[in-house]
Amino acid sequence: EVSIMAKTWYPIIDQSKCTKCGACVKKCGNGVYNKQMYPKPVIVNPIGCIQGCHGCGNLCPTGAITYVGDQSGWTPPMGKKAPPDPCC
Repeated sequence: EVSIMAKTWYPIIDQSKCTKCGACVKKCGNGVYNKQMYPKPVIVNPIGCIQGCHGCGNLCPTGAITYVGDQSGWTPPMGKKAPPDPCC
């Protein structure tokens, strides 16, 4: 399966909800987050995000992550077990 890097799909962090747990930064292997700022999620490469991926958002315990371009109907699981996300 080929992963499609997105220019119109990337995470947005609501800093008022973020607890800086670092789960999203650890999850993403596509360089979207600045690993040197761990555990704080700082987006440095939004085009590295894969179209349709909710990997980091599925791990966020507070629902602080949403996605530009997401029209899938996905809602943050808010710390509940989410289905596996095969894209990342």
